Amino acid sequence: MIKETQQQHWNIPPSAPACMDYHLEAVDYRSDGAMLLAASSLTGRLWMGSLWVYKNPSSAPNEGFCTAGVQTEAGVVDAKWVTDTGILVASDSGAVEFWELSENETLIVNKFCRYEHEDIVSKVCVLAGGLQVVSGSMDCSVKVWDLQTQMVLNSYRAHTRDVVCVASSPTEEALFLSCSRDGKVLLWDRRNPKPASWLDVGVPDCRPTSLAWHSQQTDTVAVGDEDGNVSVRKLQNPESIQTSAVHTHYVTGLAFSSHGSYFIASVSEDCSVAVLDQSFSEVFRDRTHQDFVKGLSWSPTDPGILTTVGWDHRVLHHSVHHMENSTT
Repeated sequence: MIKETQQQHWNIPPSAPACMDYHLEAVDYRSDGAMLLAASSLTGRLWMGSLWVYKNPSSAPNEGFCTAGVQTEAGVVDAKWVTDTGILVASDSGAVEFWELSENETLIVNKFCRYEHEDIVSKVCVLAGGLQVVSGSMDCSVKVWDLQTQMVLNSYRAHTRDVVCVASSPTEEALFLSCSRDGKVLLWDRRNPKPASWLDVGVPDCRPTSLAWHSQQTDTVAVGDEDGNVSVRKLQNPESIQTSAVHTHYVTGLAFSSHGSYFIASVSEDCSVAVLDQSFSEVFRDRTHQDFVKGLSWSPTDPGILTTVGWDHRVLHHSVHHMENSTT
């Protein structure tokens, strides 16, 4: 479990902001357990954001115990680790940004900021291999980027409304998913002349909102929708679809456990966190958050820990076990 250290010392890096923006948008763990937080200020005079790194996740969101932090010029909608030092950012300004840790991981430096989208970038994901990334935007487009050249390799407009989520295959660089408010989930294979194909998720007239791709069972994907449903299916078997009305409102995030046990976690605008097992039975539910829950990530160092963040400025570390509900 994630535990508080017995003695902690206030040691905020000189370059970090003095105060974290209130609305927490995203959380992502690095392979060694370091935690990335993305925050935005949605109610102030200036609509800004910030990025934060914590070597000790239990210290978050206390600014004084961060390893590194930086203010961004616009709100941060999503953020992902790319390498041990690289951070990919989706900005509400329409930019895709790449930041990097330096100075013994006490400084976050901007490497590039590209305004190729015409509206808010809603989600980003890293393709297998770590050299290319995908962005989805409210301008209805999906773009594939090369991090080394900082250029757009492919730009697609197969959706007719806002693209709200993208998710990548853990093993195939050419494969990723996108979903949109047009009601479509698309499976992309960039090796094909017509790269996009429609994916049935078993819920008629649904508007998908969230996607996840299982890191070990690589033909298994999950979809959440605006009515609170969570669906899981095998890509090669349309008859395998399982669907459950897990939430009462918009599903804001999904994450498969990467630790052998088949858990699919979901968070929602109903302010709750839920976890289902392989039989689609609910094994965990938490309603501690007091506002929309926006981000989630499984700890890579402790199989039972699921971390969630939300617009209530809370970072919660849930201990998830069969028939046992607790929050640390």
